[in-house]
Amino acid sequence: MRKSSLYLDAELDRALTYAAARQKLSKAEFIRRTLSAAVAGEAAVRPSGIGVFDGPSDLAAGAERYLGDGFGEE
Repeated sequence: MRKSSLYLDAELDRALTYAAARQKLSKAEFIRRTLSAAVAGEAAVRPSGIGVFDGPSDLAAGAERYLGDGFGEE
């Protein structure tokens, strides 16, 4: 394990202390678990967009041509 230091405002420090105590963990262990969950969640939420869309490469530039006349009109 590697040591890291960070500055916390008093309110956040108290909240971490109480949350850790409720789970019967040290504050350090609570912070480690919370950070691990946050990082794991970030990795799982970011799907690759490559290859998801098939279509013309100039779709944005040629929108009027692809949508045709009258699109969006009532």
